[in-house]
Amino acid sequence: MQGKVEICGVNTARLKVLSQTETDMLLRRAKEGDESARQKLIEGNLRLVLSVIQRFDKRGESPDDLFQVGCIGLIKAIQNFDPTKQVKFSTYGVPMIAGEVRRYLRDNSAIRVSRSIRDVAYRVLQCKEALLVKLGREPTLEEISRELELPIEDVSEALDAVCAPLSLYDPVYADGGDPLTVMDQVRDTKNTETNWMEKIALRSAFQSLGSREKQILNLRFVGGKTQMEVAGLVGISQAQVSRLEKSALGAIRKNIS
Repeated sequence: MQGKVEICGVNTARLKVLSQTETDMLLRRAKEGDESARQKLIEGNLRLVLSVIQRFDKRGESPDDLFQVGCIGLIKAIQNFDPTKQVKFSTYGVPMIAGEVRRYLRDNSAIRVSRSIRDVAYRVLQCKEALLVKLGREPTLEEISRELELPIEDVSEALDAVCAPLSLYDPVYADGGDPLTVMDQVRDTKNTETNWMEKIALRSAFQSLGSREKQILNLRFVGGKTQMEVAGLVGISQAQVSRLEKSALGAIRKNIS
């Protein structure tokens, strides 16, 4: 979406920006039924819509479609905003716009969620919007849980199940250079190249040992036997077991160093 000047026939470089005073005045007039004030509010907050949908520009959806959906969220925010509350319109409008976009992405997602979880999620989202109007801010999971009389775990699970999937190539941080993506932060600490090389070297070093040394190490470190128990099983003294074990471990260290 970066560098795209026109969305839905709207030149984004020329979008109006309202001052806080203008916004407050237009909101009051719109609440009184002034349609021209409502239209000016919509036009004056299209940059807000644009800033929100840029969060979702890696979802593979058309920017034009996302912009239209975001405008629906903006219109809902204007209709439901209470000017008497000590809350900035942008603070109230951003989650309303983002919620509308997320709903669109959820309904058009290729990932299928069970009907029962979708039903819970629908109730949670409705409650979330109602509390947003009532509180003038984004409600917490605890507040939604109390309102619906549902365990907080069910609320969290429902929201997670219907949220838009995250791409491994989504940027999470950028500071003038190449952006840091989700993939850069996901690391497999088990199947790394270093671990594979160490395992191969260890296996090769073990295979180079004599049969008795292999047997002793296997009984000691796989079977968990004591040196006395190994001595009894192998038929040698405990001192010999200790000497052979020490020699075998030294040979392994030498081979993998």
